Amino acid sequence: MKLAHCLLGALLSLAAAAAPAQSYPNKPIRIVVTFPPGGAPDILARLFADKAQLGQNIVIDNKAGAGGNIGADFVAKAPADGYTLVMGTVGTHSINGALYSKMPYDMVKDFVPIAHVASAPNLLVVTNDLPVKTVAELIAYMKANPNKLSFGSPGIGSSVHVSGELFKAMTGTTMQHVPYKGRQFAIPDLVGGQIQLMFDNMPSALPMAKEGKIRAVAQTTLKRSPAAPDVPTVAETVPGFEATTWFAVFAPAGTPGEAVNRINAELQRVFKLPRRGRQAQGARPRALDFHPRRTGALPGQRNHQMGEGRERVGGQGRLVRKWCRSDAAALRRRFGSAAGRDQRVGASSSAGCISSRMLARCRAV
Repeated sequence: MKLAHCLLGALLSLAAAAAPAQSYPNKPIRIVVTFPPGGAPDILARLFADKAQLGQNIVIDNKAGAGGNIGADFVAKAPADGYTLVMGTVGTHSINGALYSKMPYDMVKDFVPIAHVASAPNLLVVTNDLPVKTVAELIAYMKANPNKLSFGSPGIGSSVHVSGELFKAMTGTTMQHVPYKGRQFAIPDLVGGQIQLMFDNMPSALPMAKEGKIRAVAQTTLKRSPAAPDVPTVAETVPGFEATTWFAVFAPAGTPGEAVNRINAELQRVFKLPRRGRQAQGARPRALDFHPRRTGALPGQRNHQMGEGRERVGGQGRLVRKWCRSDAAALRRRFGSAAGRDQRVGASSSAGCISSRMLARCRAV
């Protein structure tokens, strides 16, 4: 009897010791989105959270600011246990490395890549009151009215901002950049005509264009996206113009392989579903580059391209040395002092500088 009790006690002790070592995941997972709700990274993260079958809830946590650096830094310094992830963007893991003189994290060493989720074009959209329907008409209007138009973005250094700067450089036109704290602040001003155009991510801009709230003029990939086959590309008028963005999931460096592989497999399953592609509205779910080691090449590859982009714009070999500085007082004069305006326009506009080069040689202070 005593032996049976001893054996039972030993078994219970082993079971108790094994309980904490349950297979991953055994609690809810947080995915940090580095921009406010409503943008492409938020849409993709919420699609995954809705369809993932991991046996645990996935919580979406929007931590916006500093071009995505605040949210990415939060994840870089989180416990490396697989329960805090980030929906990284071309900004947080590429462009910002050239934009900011000092980064709060190392975009390569501080993260382990899980999966390259999607690539997407940006969509050149204009307010319905602007008398242009084609890229050629827009260029002609901008040349006839230099610096009259303003284009918005969710922040300095975002792919939306860089697309606009590239357009200016390759067409020899000028317009004012208005950085906002998030897309949800820029869109009402676009619809209302306070700003006249944006190069918004297609997943977030296309539904509004289909509803007639704004007008889609062109997309920024070399070839037309199947999601918008009737919308021409900028390159059809401006040869060589291309500005795409990508989205990838990362975890803190040191995250166990079991967690990385589990999330990788589930991301691949979810984003290969046909309906997910349609819901993403132009963000092309990736059938390739899902292996963590291949995803890991993205930041380094993009940084190399950015280094060249500092000296050349759009592969044209033309040095662009014109600099444009944003000034908060000028923004207030242009847009008035309506209550809440200063909360919508990004605070970095007063201290940052906007480069006319392809990928922002300016330094945000």
